[in-house]
Amino acid sequence: MNGPGSMEKKYDVIVIGSGPGGEGASIKAAKAGKSVAVVERHFEVGGGCTHWGTIPSKTLIHVILQFAELRHNRLFDKVTRNLKMNYDELMSVVDDVVTQQVRDRQGFYDRNDIEVIRGVASFVDANTISVHEADGAIHRFKADHFVIATGSHPYHPEDVDFNNPFVVDSDTILKMQRIPDSITIYGAGVIGSEYASAFRGLDVKVNLVNTRQRMLEFLDDEISDALSYHMRDEEGILIRQNEEYERVEVLSDGVVLHLKTGKKIKSDILLWANGRTGNSAGLGLEALGIEIDHRGNIKVNAQYQTAQPHIYAVGDIVGFPSLSSAAYDQGRFVGTHIVDGTCDDNLVHDFPTGIYTTPEISSVGKTERELTEAHIPYEVGRSFFRNLARGQITGKTAGMLKILFHRETLEVLGIHCFGQNAAEILHIGQAIMSQPAPVNTIKYFMTTTFNYPTMAEAYRVAALNGYNRLF
Repeated sequence: MNGPGSMEKKYDVIVIGSGPGGEGASIKAAKAGKSVAVVERHFEVGGGCTHWGTIPSKTLIHVILQFAELRHNRLFDKVTRNLKMNYDELMSVVDDVVTQQVRDRQGFYDRNDIEVIRGVASFVDANTISVHEADGAIHRFKADHFVIATGSHPYHPEDVDFNNPFVVDSDTILKMQRIPDSITIYGAGVIGSEYASAFRGLDVKVNLVNTRQRMLEFLDDEISDALSYHMRDEEGILIRQNEEYERVEVLSDGVVLHLKTGKKIKSDILLWANGRTGNSAGLGLEALGIEIDHRGNIKVNAQYQTAQPHIYAVGDIVGFPSLSSAAYDQGRFVGTHIVDGTCDDNLVHDFPTGIYTTPEISSVGKTERELTEAHIPYEVGRSFFRNLARGQITGKTAGMLKILFHRETLEVLGIHCFGQNAAEILHIGQAIMSQPAPVNTIKYFMTTTFNYPTMAEAYRVAALNGYNRLF
C-alpha cells in the first residue's frame, strides 16, 4: 500500500470495469490523448458480457442449435439421431470463443496505451480510489474523471439457497458439471426464454415459470403469442404463466419449486433467472452523495454524470436498457463528454431488441398495442417464412416478418421478426426507419430489388401485403 508521503499515480481518466461500457469510454478518451487506466477486478478483461453474459450464453445457444439441427438432419438421420454431447464438450467451444474475445479486448487496451490495473476499486474521496489486489496489496490512484462501468449480477432472494449444486443463476449455470435430465427456469424474461430453448434443444425436460401473464410482454402481442405457441407446441416446453414462487426446497437428488398457487415442480436443476442487481456495493459511493436505487443502480443525468459531475456511470449499472451494444455507445458518449466538455450524441430512439430463442426474435419501433393506445392510424404488412423460396430451401419455414406503417404517410413505425436469423434481418428495416421522410416509407421495400432467393425478400413481400390493405 502507498505509505505516508508516497506519490499516488494520477491519470486523466480512470474507468472501473472493462466490459463494453468501460471499453467504449476508455478507448475514446485514450484516442483523444488522455492518460487512461482501467481497473478490472477479474484476472482477464471483458467484464460480465464476455465471461458470464452475452458471449458465453449466445455461443452456448448457437452450438446447441447446431447440434440439434445435426441430430435431426433428414439426410443423415440414421447416423446422427443417436449423437450425444456432454457439458464439457459444449463448454470447450464456449471457452474457445471467450478466450479469443479476451485476446481481442486486451489487444485494444494495449494498442491504445491504456493501463489495466487488476483489483477491486473503491473511492477514498471524490478524486481518489484505492485498489485491492488479489495478493492483498492496496494501491491508490487519482484522476480528474472517473467512469463507473461495473455492470450487474443476477438477483438472489435471501430465502433461496444458491450454495448448492441444484440451484444456479445465469452466471453459475455455465459451471454445471453435466447436462441435467430436467430443469425448471424461474423467470421467463430474455435470459430465461433463451436458456429454455437451449436446454430443450438438448432434449432436457424444461419447465418455464413466468411471473407475468404473457411471455415477454414488451414484445408485439402477435410475436409474443408466436413464441409461446412454438415453445409449447413445437418444442414441448411446459410454460406456467402468472405464477410466483413460495419457497425453494433442495433435496438430495434435485430441487422442488413451490408456487403460491400450490403447485410443486421437481427437477434436477433450478435456474433462477428473475432480475439483476447493479454492482454498486463496496464502491464507497454513498459517502460522495451519489444516489443508488433499490436495484443497486446509479442515478445519472442525460450526460451519464452522477451527483459528482466528474464521476460518470454507464452500462448495466445505470439500468435500462441494459444492453451490451447500448453500454458501448454510452461509454463513447461519456468519453466524448470528458474530452470535449459536451456531447450531442444520444442512444438511438428506437434501439433493436434481439432474443436468441429458437427461432430468434428481434424487433425495433412501436408495437400494435402502443400504436393503438396512441390512436395512430396504422396498417400491417406480413410475410411468412414458409412462403419464401429461401425459407423452403433452408427448411427454416417457422417465422414471419411484420411491418407496421402509417396508413396516410406510409412511414415505417415498427419492424417485428420471428424466425431464423431474425436479429440479422431486422437491421435492414432499422436502417430505413432511421432515415428522414420520404425515404422512411414502405415504398422503399416495394421498389427495391432484393437478391433472390434471400430472407431479406420478406421486406418486399410484407410491404406489398400491407400496401394492398389500403385499397
